Amino acid sequence: MSTFQAPKGTYDLIPPESAKYLAVREAIAAPLRNSGYGYIETPGFENVELFARGVGESTDIVTKEMYAFETKGGDQLALRPEGTASVLRAALEANLHKLGNLPVKLWYSGSYYRYERPQKGRYRHFSQVGAEAIGAEDPALDAELIILADQAYRSLGLRDFRILLNSLGDKECRPVYRAALQDFLRGLDLDEETLRRADINPLRVLDDKRPDVQKQLTDAPLLRDYLCDACKAYHEEVRELISAAGVSFEDDPKLVRGLDYYTRTTFEFVHDGLGSQSAVGGGGRYDGLSEMIGGPALPSVGWALGVDRTVLALEAEGVELELPASTSVFAVPLGEEARRVLFTKVTELRKLGIAADFSYGSKGLKGAMKSANRSGARYTIVAGERDLAEGVVQLKDMESGEQSAIPVNEIVAELESKLG
Repeated sequence: MSTFQAPKGTYDLIPPESAKYLAVREAIAAPLRNSGYGYIETPGFENVELFARGVGESTDIVTKEMYAFETKGGDQLALRPEGTASVLRAALEANLHKLGNLPVKLWYSGSYYRYERPQKGRYRHFSQVGAEAIGAEDPALDAELIILADQAYRSLGLRDFRILLNSLGDKECRPVYRAALQDFLRGLDLDEETLRRADINPLRVLDDKRPDVQKQLTDAPLLRDYLCDACKAYHEEVRELISAAGVSFEDDPKLVRGLDYYTRTTFEFVHDGLGSQSAVGGGGRYDGLSEMIGGPALPSVGWALGVDRTVLALEAEGVELELPASTSVFAVPLGEEARRVLFTKVTELRKLGIAADFSYGSKGLKGAMKSANRSGARYTIVAGERDLAEGVVQLKDMESGEQSAIPVNEIVAELESKLG
């Protein structure tokens, strides 16, 4: 037993379970790569002000959940709690928006950190795949991202997720709604902290998960009733484009998401098989974020999908992913000459892209065959001194149990043919 354990609220990804997470990341990224999104990777920590300005000082993420620290040089940094602000900062710093090809379309995959109360589906260290389209205001772009996320989930075999959709308006119509909502909230029986939040960003109160608060919000004014004509038209086009693509969604007039930077289109992917942590991903349009962090006006839209929660959703539906075999061929040498010959053959197989492994150490035949069984290999190559003297190796089909002698110089071609 090790002296040390993983920190509370974190987890280790260990084979064979880790293969699921790799498959989920790949499935989410695949439609993005096919749609003009380039890969971006940002540091695991940033200037704390980037998140205070971008995510919002009134959000729980900034006030309660960020891992913030001061470096030896006096810099105030924070482990990244989300990806959008970091990606936009990197794009602005590299002047990607000045290259003349807007929108800048980027995707990313990485770990994020929030100090939350650990529970199933909510961790202090978690993994996401995200996508951002920076520098264009177009309903087709919002629709594209929602459709690509839907495509990714369906490619994994997920079926029981729902897409919730709403519009949060823009700088023209949201202030009117904000004032109406604040008037409504001031008449409720809310605690001091919630009332303070209502003064800073009243939309955040709509996202409060406490039953006693939600009960009082039943008759809260809805943003959709305050949308200006431009926002109504924009939202309707997003809805039409998604529907035309055959993607189902539900209108949710109370959906606001937990970050301050969202405008207009906002959406969430939920899975009812996950209990209280039902959101598996979400996103929306954030037309003012670039200006919030010191950049030019760059209307943008994006999303992030949780890898951890997607795996839990797959388990809830009983979906078994078709994962490639980690080992297709296992070599068992008996004697020093066989070790040299079979190691060479294993290297040749690997160069051809065939997953091959080798019995390392001084195991006897019985122990080596146990290792071959545990590896999950379809075929095992066995060779001893007598086999090599006859110029052959023994090829065993691990499913049928059949075994045959194959010339040493033909074994690679034979396996390539069988596994091709």
